[in-house]
Formats: sequence, C-alpha cells, structure tokens
Amino acid sequence: MSSLLKVDNEIKTKVDAFRERITAEAEDLVANFFPKKLLELDHFLKEPIINIVELKEIHSDINLTVPDPILLPNLHDGLDSQNARKRKLEDGDMEDKVTGTKVFVMPGGMMKSNGNLVDLIEKVKPEIRTLIEKCNTVKMWVQLLIPRIEDGNNFGVSIQEETVAELRTVEGEAASYLDQISRYYITRAKLVSKIAKYPHVEDYRRTVTEIDEKEYISLKIIVSELRNQYVALHDMILKNIEKIKRPRSSNAEALY
Repeated sequence: MSSLLKVDNEIKTKVDAFRERITAEAEDLVANFFPKKLLELDHFLKEPIINIVELKEIHSDINLTVPDPILLPNLHDGLDSQNARKRKLEDGDMEDKVTGTKVFVMPGGMMKSNGNLVDLIEKVKPEIRTLIEKCNTVKMWVQLLIPRIEDGNNFGVSIQEETVAELRTVEGEAASYLDQISRYYITRAKLVSKIAKYPHVEDYRRTVTEIDEKEYISLKIIVSELRNQYVALHDMILKNIEKIKRPRSSNAEALY
C-alpha cells in the first residue's frame, strides 16, 4: 500500500491515534454507556411528570378574552324596497370577506407557551441529542473495522454493514423526533394566532388543548423509543461483537 500511495508519517500517526480514540470510546459506549442509559430512561418513564393520567393537568390557560359583540345598525332603514335590494347587491362582496379582529398587541403581553410541555421537552431534547451523537461514534467505529473488499468470506462484513445500517436508521429516527418538536411549536403558534384573530371561535381553543395532549403523549412515546433503541443496539452489537471486530477468519483457522 505504501508503494502505491505515499502518506506522510506524521499524518498517518495522527490518523492512527484518532482510530484508537474512536475505538476506545465506542467500545466503552457499547459496554457501559448504553446499558446505563437504557436503565436511566426506563426510570424516567416511571416518573410522575411523564405519567399524568388526567391530561387536563397539562392544559394551559389561553389569556385571550372574548370581546363584547358589536351591534351594527340596520343600514337599510328608511330605504324603499327597490333601493334596499340594490344596496344589498352592492354590499354583497363585502359580506363575503371575513377579516377577523385586527391584533396590534396581546392584552396580557407575550402569549406564553404551555409551561408543562416546555419543561418536559427540555428534558427530552438532550436525550435525543445524546443518542444521535453516540450512535454516530459507534457507527464510525464499525465502519473503520470493515476490511478491504475481497471475493468470498464476506459473511462477517455483511454483519458489519447491517450494524452500520441499523445505527444510521436510529440516527435518522432520533433526528425526526427533533423535527416533531419544532412542528409542535409552529402548529401551536399558528393556532394561538387564529384565536387572537377570531376570539369567538371556540374550536380553535379546543384544538390547542388537543395539540398539547397529543404532544404530551408523543413525548412519552419518544422517551420509550429512545430506551428501546439503546436496548436493541446494545443487544445487537453484543451478540455479533466477534464478527464485528473480526469479520474474516484466517485461512489457518478455516482449515480446523
């Protein structure tokens, strides 16, 4: 290899040190961090904050009062029937345009988020980020263990590739959890804006509570999935650790 490609010795030394660091870190993750983390998440799933039975407890008040209705006088009083009909036709286009209430400022200042869900989200987000980072480290470790391409004797290599694919899938799923949290905030903000503009419509207010309840249930499912992914990865790698670290047996071993 050295005759085909010249590599600076100093760079090679640094790369080898990087490989050794990744190897040591990844092996510690699989042997120690993964089982500890799955136990932590399993304990977290038993805490009261994530086991609220009555979902009304997570509701937050929407401090937007309903303004008193404005009674408009009959604009057609005093007109004969023909002129009234003509005036009604002229005003027909305006009646179809419902613009809602103009909102210049919130009566109570800034409209707060649901504090109960914000607290829970702030506890779940670091766990999602941790899973993504640790999976990336273990994935790099397994990729560095994949030997050069050869004909035959690739069963161990296929196990390595399957492990890398599983780690990549877990990374993608964890990233989607972060997207889900962002979508919750955006959806809720749009609904609150609708309430401010159309304060008389009760359905908008009910939809906000439904969105909050749905997000609470989703967060509990996310924590459960994070725990399950740690369990699955730990189990998969331990069961196949021999093939992952030594994907190909030597010719001498194959003879006996």
